[in-house]
Amino acid sequence: MNNIKIKTAREQTLMRNSGELLSRVFAMLDGIVKPGITTMEINDRVETFITRELQARPASKGQYDYPYSLNTSINEVVCHGMPREGQVLRDGDIVNVDITLEKSGYIADSSKMYMIGNVTPIAKKLVQCCYDAMWAGIHTVKPGATFGDVGHTIQQYVEKRGFSVVREYCGHGIGREMHEEPQVMHFGRAGSGAVLREGMTFTIEPMINQGNRKTKLKKDGWTVVTKDGRLSAQWEHTVLVTANGYEVLTLREEEKKS
Repeated sequence: MNNIKIKTAREQTLMRNSGELLSRVFAMLDGIVKPGITTMEINDRVETFITRELQARPASKGQYDYPYSLNTSINEVVCHGMPREGQVLRDGDIVNVDITLEKSGYIADSSKMYMIGNVTPIAKKLVQCCYDAMWAGIHTVKPGATFGDVGHTIQQYVEKRGFSVVREYCGHGIGREMHEEPQVMHFGRAGSGAVLREGMTFTIEPMINQGNRKTKLKKDGWTVVTKDGRLSAQWEHTVLVTANGYEVLTLREEEKKS
């Protein structure tokens, strides 16, 4: 935990810019993620928008030899779903779109759930619970709090509503590198873990399951699914610890308070 990077004011400005650009990618996606679109079409639209419109780089492409610009995780896919030709989004699906963007050397990371057409009440409840749990975790961020406080808050919120928290995958520090120290768990004991300090930047990205928390990795080496085949949801933001709390660097327009 001693390797956690504290970002300077200049670095915070650059990360804020990357985060704002990433929020614009999701604003573009909001108009096209609908029944009938394929996950590869989503990937291609995002790559074009990031590179041409925003003059930035899709940071996931080439990272760990990953061939695409984003992840699309549908229904029982927990995370790291790969876009595919012919994989069509259909009425009733829920899908997480996870995108990273690098501009001027600094990376922002965020994901959003889309509910396609008419989804079931339990799917809506799962998606909303995950979103609210992410924000419950974000609201605990301030200097002097611990990473255990963040994880504990998220776990308590989720489990009280009858869902489970995935434990094998977590949030992470972020900056010049997509994955920096520390690992940010979405479960844990209050008061445990490293103490948050002003200038830290990291992601909070809980993955929660409709059934139990067990997962399995598919043969492609990337796609993670629920072991019981039931639904999973995830939301993600990149967060900066400020002098008296937090700033969400990837905040989307619809989340901004008037």
